Amino acid sequence: MSHVNIGKQYPGAYQALMQLNNTIMDSAADADLDERLIELVKIRASQLNGCAFCLKLHTQDAIKHGETADRLAVVPAWWESQYFTEQERAALQLAEQVTLLSDHGKIPERGAVIEGVLTDKQIAAVTWITIVINSWNRVAVFSHYPVAP
Repeated sequence: MSHVNIGKQYPGAYQALMQLNNTIMDSAADADLDERLIELVKIRASQLNGCAFCLKLHTQDAIKHGETADRLAVVPAWWESQYFTEQERAALQLAEQVTLLSDHGKIPERGAVIEGVLTDKQIAAVTWITIVINSWNRVAVFSHYPVAP
């Protein structure tokens, strides 16, 4: 695999992704999504994609928004814990569905209800958050962003 920082090679594309990210975060605020829920979605997608850079970044952001070590520790098995609200569980289920799109039909049913728990605006916002974090994961992984202690 190549070690080309694609953002540095095409900074205009990187900036366009950043603008999309900012627009999506505005949509998340409009949909009244909690900052911790937003970070959980970003963390779960980044776990599924194996993006260490985004995991480190969004774990730190989640902690800044009051997230706890206990909850962060069980995100990979969120459906097996009682740590997450019904809304967070719905958002995490949706994030998995969007991230694992190519595995459609093979995605485990985690028992989280999405419709009726999240509003249409919230479903749309969580979907867009997941789409953009998946994009950032790919930028970071394929550009080999360094992740050191």
